[in-house]
Amino acid sequence: MRVTHPMYKACNASAPLATYTTGNDTINITTKGHHYFICGAPGHCQAGQKVDINVLRTSETAPTTAPEGSTAASVPSAGSPAPSPSSGISLRASKGSLITKLCLAMAGFAVFVSGFY
Repeated sequence: MRVTHPMYKACNASAPLATYTTGNDTINITTKGHHYFICGAPGHCQAGQKVDINVLRTSETAPTTAPEGSTAASVPSAGSPAPSPSSGISLRASKGSLITKLCLAMAGFAVFVSGFY
């Protein structure tokens, strides 16, 4: 489900901006800024199954050096432009419910991240 920032923070799925249920949904993100998605299954969002996608302006690029005291596995070169927001980002699910896949992906990520604490 695509939701507003306050709905994202509160895990409120009562009035989503958009829902994706066909299992063959495509989500095109064509504007810069934050785009919030949560899992609408009861308890899933509260368990961390939500995502904030931040699309940067074209002129914003990743840093070319790692912060002092850390190492970076791979750093993009200064000449690598960020993807153009006008070209959009397309997310597509080929089978099953997109919501289910999003929930499962976020659950896997939450389990992965919890291993670092």
